[in-house]
Amino acid sequence: MNTLELIQSRSNRQFFLIAGPCAVESKDLCFEVAETVNRLTSERDIPYVFKASFKKANRSKDNSFTGIGEEAGLEILGEVRKYFGLPVTTDIHESYHAELAAKYVDVMQIPAFLCRQTDLLKAAGHTGKTVSIKKGQFLSPEGMRFAVDKVLHTGNDKVWLIERGTTFGYHDLVVDYRGIPTMRSFEVPVVMDCTHSLQQPNQASGVTGGNPSMIGTIAKAAIAVGADGLFIETHPDPAVALSDGANMLKLDRLEALLDQLVKIRRAIID
Repeated sequence: MNTLELIQSRSNRQFFLIAGPCAVESKDLCFEVAETVNRLTSERDIPYVFKASFKKANRSKDNSFTGIGEEAGLEILGEVRKYFGLPVTTDIHESYHAELAAKYVDVMQIPAFLCRQTDLLKAAGHTGKTVSIKKGQFLSPEGMRFAVDKVLHTGNDKVWLIERGTTFGYHDLVVDYRGIPTMRSFEVPVVMDCTHSLQQPNQASGVTGGNPSMIGTIAKAAIAVGADGLFIETHPDPAVALSDGANMLKLDRLEALLDQLVKIRRAIID
């Protein structure tokens, strides 16, 4: 059973981890992060999926970084996949992205703002790849059943759901942990996005803020209530990251957090 089959079966005693930099900034960055996280997860028997966005389509300001080019970004993801032997995921924003990205990645991530876009979900489903859908900040957990159904109706039963918080006022998000068991009842793996759930969107500056000091709190609580996986964006130096640096975990802090999370997982499984 390969990594994705193990995750889909929900039979693994350990949680799985989706992690990487927010965006494909360079090959060197992606390889550095993939190498470090792959070592840490291998030592702890944590199934690992590398993540980076080949394109950032949802930006507040017109001059925000959106990527190094679609083909260039995807080719780097393909190199990570081949060199490290890891499953790779990236987010897609247009229906044509599905077929384009399918040549390079294993998991199609649907952004939260687009989780109701029927054509996008169906295009992702028709690739035969795993489809990982983020819960919209504006939707109830119960409402995500219909997003799952749209993919299932393409004949593709490889679906994950990602909790990433719910809009609270104009500039904040909150996490309702009741959503994790609710979405698990749809018989799909459920992931907690520990970094985007701490975003502080819609800032007057046009640059999204964040609260990375709470990443550990979000992750520990998610494991305690039964999340199948965690999504953590990480970077060697978030202060200089070209996208979402305000809520990424510094790479050298991941090891200690994983050790804590493994202990919590062991406690609730045993």
